[in-house]
Amino acid sequence: MEVDSRSMRRFGNQRHTRTNTLLPLHAASHHNVPNNTISCWYCDYKISTFNKPLFHFGRRYARFLKVWFSVGVGFALSALLGVTLILLWELAKAFHLSGGGNKLGNLRNALLFGLPSLPSGSSLSLADAGYICISTIISVVVHEFGHAVAATSEGIQIEYVAIFIAVLFPGALVAFNDELLQNVPHWTSLSVYSAGIWHNAVCCAACGLTLFLLPMFLFPLYSSGHSPMVLDVPPTSPLSGFLAPGDVIVSVDNVPIRNAQEWLEVNTLTYNIKLHNVNISGHTGDAGVINRMKGYCVSSFMMEEGKITGLPENQYACPSELTAFVKVLCSNNVTLNDDKRKIDPSNRRSTIYCLNAKDVVRLDKCGDDGSLATTNGSCTCTRDEFCLAPVQEPGTVWVEITYSSTSPECSLHERKRLPASETSGLKETNCGGTFIFVGDAISMAHSIQLTSYQPRWGLKLAAYFPNLLENILVWTFHVSLALVFLNTLPVYFLDGESILDATLAYFTSLSARKRKTVLRLCLISGFLTSVIAFFQELL
Repeated sequence: MEVDSRSMRRFGNQRHTRTNTLLPLHAASHHNVPNNTISCWYCDYKISTFNKPLFHFGRRYARFLKVWFSVGVGFALSALLGVTLILLWELAKAFHLSGGGNKLGNLRNALLFGLPSLPSGSSLSLADAGYICISTIISVVVHEFGHAVAATSEGIQIEYVAIFIAVLFPGALVAFNDELLQNVPHWTSLSVYSAGIWHNAVCCAACGLTLFLLPMFLFPLYSSGHSPMVLDVPPTSPLSGFLAPGDVIVSVDNVPIRNAQEWLEVNTLTYNIKLHNVNISGHTGDAGVINRMKGYCVSSFMMEEGKITGLPENQYACPSELTAFVKVLCSNNVTLNDDKRKIDPSNRRSTIYCLNAKDVVRLDKCGDDGSLATTNGSCTCTRDEFCLAPVQEPGTVWVEITYSSTSPECSLHERKRLPASETSGLKETNCGGTFIFVGDAISMAHSIQLTSYQPRWGLKLAAYFPNLLENILVWTFHVSLALVFLNTLPVYFLDGESILDATLAYFTSLSARKRKTVLRLCLISGFLTSVIAFFQELL
């Protein structure tokens, strides 16, 4: 969402230079409410209610504010230089003068566009759209407040605050008294121009610090740092029917989960590691044998009941409620004290075992899938047992998820729960248990809504507040960051134009005409390079 937050036009030597600006800013009477503007491409709503309070605030703390906004000038000039270098890098990439690394590309995306990344195949939800609207309002108010207070601290009168829509893009601006704008020093104008960017940067820092300290702020009412709680499981989620609001996720593949972020990170890492192992060793022509896969010690009695033979290579024909298993090929894939029962290589492609996954997941583990959790690291099982691993197609993995309930009747059970390394042996109860997921673990992890905070007094509605606050802080951070670098771009009609103009005024060796020419060349170059960078991102 683009926000044209230019609060002021360039300071001109003549009053009529104001009439050449894009936005219809004009001087208003001090005694009358300014008229609103409506046209086919632009409409606004002007507010003069805040004029006196803002002016009194700026004049009262003028000494402190001048120092504060002087720091902002240094930040804005550094940001302008940084964004210019990024644009030059993008221009070099466009003409194949330099190779672009992924790390720099990710940094560019974060700086110029400021939006958090979404999982593959995902789109913005209605809730995300609401968070964007709220965070945009907060970020724009912070931006314009910076411009207004910087001006009033220098004694510049505010004419009005306006909320506008230009074409389809919303925004806000602050208009000032023209007569005072003509005579202020260059440093004053530079401070006012830089104030919006500086305040958005401070807003980013405040959001980040608040997120870091949020567990401490919420400690009296919420507990955190043990396990994330489920807030919502949409019907379209693959976990629908397995998890319900109020359940607590204990571990993923025996890896303890302490917060919502770890839930996403562990599933992503587990998926990438397991998928690599399956693709490398599980589909090389031997459909019945998989190397380095986590398996389960299954008794020969269960194996005989679910055994299916005579199938063509890479064919699996298990009923929908059962899962296909195969023997794990390891150097020591034998039962204890029985070297005669090694797997016959000639039978690898013809034998699978259709078993109930809920029954298998409770058994002892064997094998080593190279995942984040530690197993016994051996393919050995006790007498009359074999190490079996689930069959996984390309693009899918097998993940164990252990959960528990936070209902009052289960609270005692929760406190006595076994360590995460032993949770896979929990029996299925009303208070929780272990189930398996086969598929894309990354999409699965993003399909449910979790919170890292649990209310101490069990109020269901209270459980949503920390998640709401976290999302607002995260989106406000990203939108404010986007406004910082959007308004730092050396292009027309943004704060970068005014900052560049005020900075060029210090080059006294250049005549006014030459400075104007240099400014025009910089703005045209910045605009063209920004367009190239934007289309490169789309391609």
